[in-house]
Amino acid sequence: MSRRSLLAGAGALLMLGGAAGTARAATTGASRASRVTRGTTLVHADLHNHTLLSDGMGEPELAHASLRAAGMDVAALTDHATDSGFTGLTTRKWRQLGELTDEAEHSGVYTSLRGFEWSHSHLGHVNIWGTDDFLGSGGIETMQPVYDWLLESGGLASFNHPGRQRERFNEFAYDPRVARQMVALEIFNNEDDYLFEGWPKFSSPLVACLNAGWRSGLSGVADEHGFDWGHDEGKGRTGLWVTENSRAGVLSALKARRFFASRVSGLRLDATADGVRMGRRLPVAKRDVTFRVDLDRGPEYAGQPLHLQVLRPGPAAPEVVELRHLEAGDVDTFTVPLDVDDGDWVVLRVSDPTRDNPAPGPDGHPCNDFGLAYSSPWWLTSGSVPAKASTRHPSGR
Repeated sequence: MSRRSLLAGAGALLMLGGAAGTARAATTGASRASRVTRGTTLVHADLHNHTLLSDGMGEPELAHASLRAAGMDVAALTDHATDSGFTGLTTRKWRQLGELTDEAEHSGVYTSLRGFEWSHSHLGHVNIWGTDDFLGSGGIETMQPVYDWLLESGGLASFNHPGRQRERFNEFAYDPRVARQMVALEIFNNEDDYLFEGWPKFSSPLVACLNAGWRSGLSGVADEHGFDWGHDEGKGRTGLWVTENSRAGVLSALKARRFFASRVSGLRLDATADGVRMGRRLPVAKRDVTFRVDLDRGPEYAGQPLHLQVLRPGPAAPEVVELRHLEAGDVDTFTVPLDVDDGDWVVLRVSDPTRDNPAPGPDGHPCNDFGLAYSSPWWLTSGSVPAKASTRHPSGR
């Protein structure tokens, strides 16, 4: 029996085992409705997965069924595009990915995306979704050709496992032409928190990316290379706030940075700052700003001690300007003074203070505990923003 047949059989057994738990996956965790905004619904997504089409172990034909059985509402297969068709995508494999993506699509129930992971040994890896073609890494020595291609293709992209490759995307050198398209930074990849990846030799990837000028939201992904896509608890995932569960709705949420990173299944996180939703511009020069945070995971998190940390720019690591004890299931309201002269972004981090961060930063840093979720940033601006950037709850909360 071939390796592919063995793996297909193993994957099918895992899917059947997972199917028995599908009802639990659908009912475990928090509801999908925000208590601080209106007009959108939460869907759970994993936008970074691999198969035998590159260096994964599982048959690509089984991946989407496994992800659906695990309770995912949105998913993408993103096999590697390298300098070699032997280890990465070819035109034939890319076409096969497209066919599998279209077959899995069930608008309103399950959204499937085709993408690829542009993979370079020292520059870094970039996921790109929503394009008609893919780009290999052969002959490329800087990020400039990648951004040229991205601009022409019109796709959306993310910085993957930032800091794992030594050049960190030319140290996150900013290209304003594709700023709207670089929608995400993977803060959770598989079981790892990338807040302090490379510390102390390198600065925080979060700080390096946002301080460089990128306006990327924060995502979590499983980066699955096995054949049990979606079934492992503790791996990264993304919560997307969509107007509809369709490709158009998912891409719109990504463009708006209307999402959060998590490594806990069934988690709901939504937040506003003076009524402006995460992922948007916040018209603040210098004043007190009121945050409202909706965090829940249903009965399983009742009574669990949590921390909420407000992260602001620092030269090498984020500054924590507020640390709060949080009770899951409640809407937490608090006020923090913000000054654009101290930096133009703010991020919320949810953590478990009873566990250590396996990849800590500076000694004594408040984020050396175990991260559970991150909001996408707000970007401070001294000018006004369009009214549509503010999404208030009908009750005024």
